[in-house]
Amino acid sequence: MLKKFERYPLTFGPTPIEKLDRLGKHLGGKVEIYAKREDCNSGLAFGGNKLRKLEYIIPDAIASKADTLVSIGGVQSNHTRMVAAVAAKVGMKCVLVQESWVPHEDAVYDRVGNILLSRIMGAEVRLVDEGFDIGIRGSWEEALEEVKSRGGRPYAIPAGASVHTLGGLGYVGFADEVRAQEKQLGFAFDYIVVCTVTGSTHAGMVVGFTKDGRQRKVVGIDASATPAQTKAQVLQIARHTAELVNLGREIVDDDVVLLEEYAYPCYGIPSEETKEAIRLCARFEGIITDPVYEGKSMQGMMDLVQKGYIPEGSRVLYVHLGGAPAINGYGYAFRDG
Repeated sequence: MLKKFERYPLTFGPTPIEKLDRLGKHLGGKVEIYAKREDCNSGLAFGGNKLRKLEYIIPDAIASKADTLVSIGGVQSNHTRMVAAVAAKVGMKCVLVQESWVPHEDAVYDRVGNILLSRIMGAEVRLVDEGFDIGIRGSWEEALEEVKSRGGRPYAIPAGASVHTLGGLGYVGFADEVRAQEKQLGFAFDYIVVCTVTGSTHAGMVVGFTKDGRQRKVVGIDASATPAQTKAQVLQIARHTAELVNLGREIVDDDVVLLEEYAYPCYGIPSEETKEAIRLCARFEGIITDPVYEGKSMQGMMDLVQKGYIPEGSRVLYVHLGGAPAINGYGYAFRDG
């Protein structure tokens, strides 16, 4: 479905699928749990899911003769870190708007983790005191205009690369990659669990897994705490992406499965249950998840297994989207481990 789209390779290739034996046994041993390690997908600044999206966006940026990538996220945004890395890789400038999306007051929150890496890679980082919203932001539009006013040629990449016209393509390709790996494994996964906020990762999976009728087995774990807005955006991106790739069938509301009970207390703040899920995954498998995204989807996946939402005998694929550097901004929360 993606042959007609240009791709700029930023990743190592297919990401590994790892069986989480010890975690599965801890959760009762009734379900086989596997992780798709998107956190290990590249040598660029710790990688992560945003690179799959950017592989299809960067050719357009290059073709546009842009000299500056301009994007937006929270202070500890994984996405902006990846935009900074890609800008460095392709030889462009980078302007990042980092809004105060998280009501978090760790003393070093704006000096460690993702934002530290973006600064090291040469991005121009702008801290803006505005709250969380997955929509188009005025501060980002102002940054684009400012780059133009000083003679630059900006290329606009929205939060999470999600509402970009090409933002859903990378995770359409992800579904094809999983199918190829399933052939090697000798079985197909019954459920795919993924964290959902700005929406294009989930949306691309919905389109990609529609090919074999598994789109409703893609279980999104909301981490936005604005689930109605998030679901609407996933649906919008999925429908647009389905048209782009000539899917041949309509994406309907029920194709987007989004569970909203794990995002509390709000975006970017981990609950005690999220923190416990982070510890369990680390202590049983040595895998680090972050408090904003993957910790919440890990919490959700564990709970779905334990309460029987995922039936006994199932094989579940937990998609680890990356983001571990953000945990550095939560040092006080994990001061005792």
